[in-house]
Amino acid sequence: MPITGIAFFRRLHELGWEEGRTVAIEYRWAEGRNERIAEIAAEFVRLDVKVIVTTGDAVLAIKQVTTVIPIVFQIATDPVGMGLVASLARPGGNVTGLSIQSIDLAGKRLEFLRHVLPDLRRLAIMGNVGYPASVEEMGQAQAAARTLGVEVAMAEIRRAEDIVPAFEALRGRADALYVCSDTVTNNNRVQIATLALAAHLPTTSGHQIYVTAGCLMSYGANVLDMYRRAAELVDKILRGVKPAAIPVEQPTTFDLVLNLITAKKLGITVPRMLLARANEVIE
Repeated sequence: MPITGIAFFRRLHELGWEEGRTVAIEYRWAEGRNERIAEIAAEFVRLDVKVIVTTGDAVLAIKQVTTVIPIVFQIATDPVGMGLVASLARPGGNVTGLSIQSIDLAGKRLEFLRHVLPDLRRLAIMGNVGYPASVEEMGQAQAAARTLGVEVAMAEIRRAEDIVPAFEALRGRADALYVCSDTVTNNNRVQIATLALAAHLPTTSGHQIYVTAGCLMSYGANVLDMYRRAAELVDKILRGVKPAAIPVEQPTTFDLVLNLITAKKLGITVPRMLLARANEVIE
């Protein structure tokens, strides 16, 4: 089980929900296939589960199957823009969860990247254009880059098979890479990190999992903290609180993570100021 899942279930246990004793948990995986999400949701409806826990990517498909069973998303990039909830303060309907605010932090990620690469002139931005939140993040990153006087090359993908051609198209056009997180890029982060290193592209993103996979740096919400807090929302619902009455929570802690092993392979010296600012350093 991923460490995020461990954090979620550990917090649930701390709140008194012990699997097999006080709660029964049904596990299902979409296996990267979107069509599976609706099938799983329909199965959960037949099982009459008390709450469905998922990520923001899957909520819209699940909402089409049930508007009654409470849904908690552990992470969503832009829950209002994606149409998951009416507003953060008053979600309405049967959905609530946590917003990761990844889009809002695009400029901060480039600011940190510029500290590492003060001569940065050309930036590639990779994102899944089939996912609205990624499209919005790509736009924010592009605007932030232009504010810094950095040229932008867009690397648009829709599926895993597009990643290698995207890197081939970027050859000689970029000095660094910004990756927008979604299911496609998350599931293929090791390949992205490997290709970026081979192309000598220092890479930044919003999730620590990319740095662990071999990318240079990330800046974003503390995901483990968000999964723990998602368990607290589930606890409220299991105790009778309606999702419509539970505001969507926003991150309270943000982490800068650096991979010095990758920096060394790229021939980059990370400034001491940035090392002092980092929440975690892989070395």
